[in-house]
Amino acid sequence: MSDWSPTDYAQYYDLRLLPARDLLTAVGDLPEGRILDLGCGSGGVGHLFKEQFPGRTIDGIENSPAMREAAQATGVYNSVEDGDLAAHDLGTENALIFTNAALNWVKDHRSVLPRIVEHLVPGGWFAMQVPSQHEAPSHALARDVATKMDPEAFPDADANSNVLPPRSYASMLAPFGDVRVWMTEYMQELTAPFGHPVRHFTQATYLRPYLNHFEAQGRLDDYVKAYETELNAAYPINRQGQAWFPFKRLFVTLHKT
Repeated sequence: MSDWSPTDYAQYYDLRLLPARDLLTAVGDLPEGRILDLGCGSGGVGHLFKEQFPGRTIDGIENSPAMREAAQATGVYNSVEDGDLAAHDLGTENALIFTNAALNWVKDHRSVLPRIVEHLVPGGWFAMQVPSQHEAPSHALARDVATKMDPEAFPDADANSNVLPPRSYASMLAPFGDVRVWMTEYMQELTAPFGHPVRHFTQATYLRPYLNHFEAQGRLDDYVKAYETELNAAYPINRQGQAWFPFKRLFVTLHKT
């Protein structure tokens, strides 16, 4: 699969960063230790850490070379390492492990999340935000169109999300401390210079495997056209070229005992 594009991701960056801001406001005072940003992407959350917790060591883990380079270029992070979020050595001096729209790409949360929070110091915080958009038209239509165009490559348009139901996170993390779980639906008003605005939003993240596949087949334009046709019905564009795009996100915080 081709690498992530910091440029594509930045197209609606204020909208993508707002959930991270909301998540960080739910984190209380930190004990001694560093801040670890799992799946730090291009590093946009780094300056928020510095504002709320000045003087902290801030380290990131990111497996995309392009995103890792962009995060390092912010000058905010003490280090940005390449690593698998599910298996990377997270160290032992973590006052806050923060992850924004990254663990949705990781399977088996029931084993991964307890392993992550074990790397917090007593009194430390775990804070996670993941999209809860799997059944929304933006994502379901992406799978459905791909399945119709290439059922051998994409046999299951109803494939399960990696993200679990909210109550699963509450019960899973309760043995470790005080857990809060909530959901927010962001009403996003999108515009784009051409094509459907929702396609421009999803192409930087969820749509990537499908775009890469059909580009390799020489059928990228066909896929995009079919996907946008479906989007036009699901997310109508008004006369100003704007589309309302509701987007659900799941939030979890744990204050470790």
